[in-house]
Amino acid sequence: MSKAITSLLVANRGEIALRVFRTAERLGMRTVAIHTDLDADAPHVRAADSSVRVGSYLAIDEVVAAAVASGVDAVHPGYGFLSERPEFARALEAAGVRLVGPSAAVMEQMGRKDAAREIAIAAGVPVIPAYDVTADPSTFAYPVLVKAAAGGGGKGMRVVRSADEFAGAVAAARREATASFGDDTMLVEKYVESGRHVEVQVMGDDHGAVVHLGERDCSTQRRHQKVLEEAPGPTIDLAQRERLGASAVALAKQVGYSGAGTVEFLLDNATGEFYFLEMNTRLQVEHPVTELAWGWVDLVELQLEVAAGSPSGSRRAT
Repeated sequence: MSKAITSLLVANRGEIALRVFRTAERLGMRTVAIHTDLDADAPHVRAADSSVRVGSYLAIDEVVAAAVASGVDAVHPGYGFLSERPEFARALEAAGVRLVGPSAAVMEQMGRKDAAREIAIAAGVPVIPAYDVTADPSTFAYPVLVKAAAGGGGKGMRVVRSADEFAGAVAAARREATASFGDDTMLVEKYVESGRHVEVQVMGDDHGAVVHLGERDCSTQRRHQKVLEEAPGPTIDLAQRERLGASAVALAKQVGYSGAGTVEFLLDNATGEFYFLEMNTRLQVEHPVTELAWGWVDLVELQLEVAAGSPSGSRRAT
């Protein structure tokens, strides 16, 4: 059943908010910005039809209260800040305001690498061979990668090349994971010495449909942060492209994904095989690369269609 969105609050600032406002305004929606005292006259505030002050962009209660007070139909979280916070999604749902994004339950499942790995296995998606962190490290085939189950961005991650290094690497990774995420749960996986980092853009709807819009190669990174995105991936052949897309769709369907998301894979240069890494349950900052590659698609518009209950938000992407 379609639920028209005529007004939209963007729970973000700067160019992120401006990006969402551009599409919302083109679609004839009333737009609402939030701002702190420092941003009271920022460009994203001036671009909106109205604005509401909050003490912090991370204050869930204040942002939800702003959405309720302004009478909007939906909230777009942008990317970053609250965009992958299940608590935010749950608070909006309790307040009767739609989130332009997946449910809190989906965010929770896909936000943890260990839970996401199990969902990938259930969907038949290839995963990197793994070891039990409590097993005898002398039985591992090195090198291995120790990484935080709850994190990302390279935090709580160590490459280990021998059994003698294992205990120290795990201890250091646990400390960093605790400081960064408040969770020291560790995963141990095969380390791929030479690989490509490839992410597939997916779009799902509330009617069970999921499509993908090709891949972006984001292998050029500095300190685990993406520097360059290319679409389509310049080293991906047709067979790999078909398998990557099918795997991303299968994973999204397995978890009941709705909205825009990105499924990340590691492609082993030595074997040509690829493995699931993680899923970002939001629109990513690099989404315009996909829009440019496809030439006609506006991913924010598709997100808004999905949030309004339309099946066309995903099916039109084909």
